[in-house]
Amino acid sequence: MKRVLITGGAGFLGSHLCEQLLNDGHEVICVDNCFTGNKQNIIHLMDNPYFEFIRHDITFPLYVEVDEIYNLACPASPVHYQYDPVQTTKTTVHGAINMLGLAKRIQAKILQASTSEVYGDPSVHPQPETYWGNVNPIGIRSCYDEGKRCAETLFFDYYRQHQLRIKVARIFNTYGPRMHPDDGRVVSNFIVQALKNKPLTVYGDGSQTRSFCYVDDMIEGFVRLMGTGDDFTGPVNLGNPGEFTILELAEQVLEMTDSKSEIQFNPLPHDDPKQRKPDISLAKRELDWQPKVKLEEGLVKTIEYFDNLMKTQ
Repeated sequence: MKRVLITGGAGFLGSHLCEQLLNDGHEVICVDNCFTGNKQNIIHLMDNPYFEFIRHDITFPLYVEVDEIYNLACPASPVHYQYDPVQTTKTTVHGAINMLGLAKRIQAKILQASTSEVYGDPSVHPQPETYWGNVNPIGIRSCYDEGKRCAETLFFDYYRQHQLRIKVARIFNTYGPRMHPDDGRVVSNFIVQALKNKPLTVYGDGSQTRSFCYVDDMIEGFVRLMGTGDDFTGPVNLGNPGEFTILELAEQVLEMTDSKSEIQFNPLPHDDPKQRKPDISLAKRELDWQPKVKLEEGLVKTIEYFDNLMKTQ
């Protein structure tokens, strides 16, 4: 049994990771300030004697004794991270400094949940880990994009300067139950709009592409990455290489929900990437990992979650 700290543990990905690690027989400390996380996501874990919840903002130091740290804390959707961009940068940068300082003090292994946004609007397709990215440093998305890039820099400087055991995962679009219904991300947006028979808002002409990874596959990738030897740090892409246009996704959601909604085309947001697809060769080789859940299968479970959620509201 390991004692594991998960920052952002009441969020979408964090709550699934808490659940998985408890099922694997570990003790879990879940830390979240509940800005975008929600206690409802972890309420079913509260009676577990090996689970502990701490309401805390990681821009302030935290003092606990653990074996491993998963640093997931940060608003991850444009709606939320642009709401308070200064705080977003503080969370990614100051939060990384605080968690790295904690890991150094207690000699814990630490994983950083980075993002495909470090590639910006990519000029290389699909995106391998060797690609340095095409990021606007002063745009409305920069608080998140550049914050995560700086966090990666800090992780590798702690690795080189202090021999800290680090892991860096670059997460591509992930979806599934416990997504926030108002987070502005395309899968949750389309499903909620379709279930309410409201127009599905497609930005641009819908030809921009995304790759969608179901949450269970992503969590398995996290755990496998954390379990690798100290000589493998990453960064490693975690995502589903299956590529779909936004318009294709909208049409599939409409069909699966039997919705009366129409598709509404809106102007493309500033700095919105035109393509996003991971090269997962490294994850296949080093983690023996690749996604198993097909988009339609994952959408069935996600639609069911949102349908039940809306019925209880």
